[in-house]
Amino acid sequence: MPQDQITLRTQDGECPVFVASPDSDGSWPGVIFYMDAFGIRPAMKEMATRLAGEGYVVLLPDLYYRIGAYGPLSPKALFAGDFRAAIAPLAASTDNHRAAEDTKAFLDYLQGRKDVAGDKVGVVGFCMGGGMALTAAGFYPDRIGAAASFHGGRLATDDPKSPHLLVPRIKAHIYVAAADNDQSYPPDMAVRFEGALAEAGTPHFCETYHGKAHGWMKPDMPVFDAEAADRGWRELVALYSRTLV
Repeated sequence: MPQDQITLRTQDGECPVFVASPDSDGSWPGVIFYMDAFGIRPAMKEMATRLAGEGYVVLLPDLYYRIGAYGPLSPKALFAGDFRAAIAPLAASTDNHRAAEDTKAFLDYLQGRKDVAGDKVGVVGFCMGGGMALTAAGFYPDRIGAAASFHGGRLATDDPKSPHLLVPRIKAHIYVAAADNDQSYPPDMAVRFEGALAEAGTPHFCETYHGKAHGWMKPDMPVFDAEAADRGWRELVALYSRTLV
């Protein structure tokens, strides 16, 4: 399957981007994949490549580019110590709005490729990236047709950069997959976020994967669940199939 490593210029610098595309001729919908807090590593590229195999041109940007070289990080190794302290400097280099501002460069690149079809792209994010994907949908309502968050945290808080505040701007179809063992997205927050979607009339489907923990989609996480991950991929592809031309 074709893979490439490129660099895209954002308003804050040079962002390394991993690109995966289908292994056949033709044109395909574009997708932006927002990483989790552990950054770019083999598991993220594996997931982006899996999605490309479903028939999408997938961009996986390194949103920690502002801080310079790091890692690759191993979640399992970091969980043996104070993983929050280890990733805090990296995570502090970006946020929902910075990632959304970076997204303009990613959209421009995708929509300038001859093998990308349609005038709207899909976005998906995992953990930290979930809020980024939803925020991007609010920043670029006319350019993003579908947005998905898997075990995304802090989707509806009192933070002025909380994703739920942008819901009235979103035109994309939304899919939110939560875990019932996830302190970053407790039931009361889910009610708040889903309430914002309903009030705005935003097309959406939100569900909880029962018995799963934050991070179940990622193959290098201790809580990875292959069966639930397969279900998540099916839901994502179904979302894109309905909404991206």
